Amino acid sequence: MPPEHNAGAEHMLVSMLRPLVERGHDVSVWLSRYGKAHKEYEYRGIKVIPLESRLDFPTAVRKANVLVSHLECVPPTASLARGYGVPLVVVCHNTHRASFRDAAAGGTALAVYNSQWMAREAELFLAEYPKSVRPAAELIVRPPVFADEYATKPGKAITLVNCNPEKGGKVLAALAKRMPDQQFLAVRGAYGVQVLPDLPNVEIVEHVDGQDMREQVYARTKVLLMPSSYESWGRVGVEALASGIPVVAHPTPGLTESLGEAGVFVDREDLDGYEAVLRKLLTAPECQLASKRAKARSAELNPAAELAAWCTAIEGVAR
Repeated sequence: MPPEHNAGAEHMLVSMLRPLVERGHDVSVWLSRYGKAHKEYEYRGIKVIPLESRLDFPTAVRKANVLVSHLECVPPTASLARGYGVPLVVVCHNTHRASFRDAAAGGTALAVYNSQWMAREAELFLAEYPKSVRPAAELIVRPPVFADEYATKPGKAITLVNCNPEKGGKVLAALAKRMPDQQFLAVRGAYGVQVLPDLPNVEIVEHVDGQDMREQVYARTKVLLMPSSYESWGRVGVEALASGIPVVAHPTPGLTESLGEAGVFVDREDLDGYEAVLRKLLTAPECQLASKRAKARSAELNPAAELAAWCTAIEGVAR
């Protein structure tokens, strides 16, 4: 399991593990960094083992039918998987070369990509490697968002989740200055230097856990901002779509794929463009049309079929 600061990756993995539990599999997650928990606990049927518990991970690996790993946990997990002959599944969350390189270290039974564009990037990267060390199989599973867990009546604020510069913290601050009569929510992110403007129309919301996003964020949001310099997919945007919340985003490959026709795309350097679009979306007719498109896209992204394929693939590689 990744460190807590990569909330999107963590939510994606948990969403993928839950269906395996529902199909009767014994699923456990071993945390990779120190945190608040000291004893084993259960979350949505998943057994979670904190690093502080100091239980024997190699013994658990030896007994496992399949190992799933991602991010910086892949190299050590892959080493143990090869040593004990356990099939390894690598979940890739971004297109950084390290993600693909780890998946092509040899012995990966299944590589999972979070989007079509990531799969294309992986194909180009892996072409440089001998077939013998490439993943034996590949699968696309878009970050699963269960819409009914996020759907709510939208609020009135323009919101940015994670206010570091790469996610658009400076864009939020500039827009709040330009639109002093409009309420903004600046949700503190779990990583990166946060740009949190001290303005009367900006409310700072402390970091919110995934299960509380509906009540604490989306129920207060009229329009979501995603002026990110990079997003491999953009889970927060898809969560907002479930409530019919329009998303104004920078056109990264991941965001254009995830938001589709529901997205309103403006270059992150174009503040005039952002302001103009926001003022239109704050009017009833434009907001209603955008909300309709958002809900339609949310329905298109129903994860049921991909999660069924994911579970079948895991069962297929397990020893």
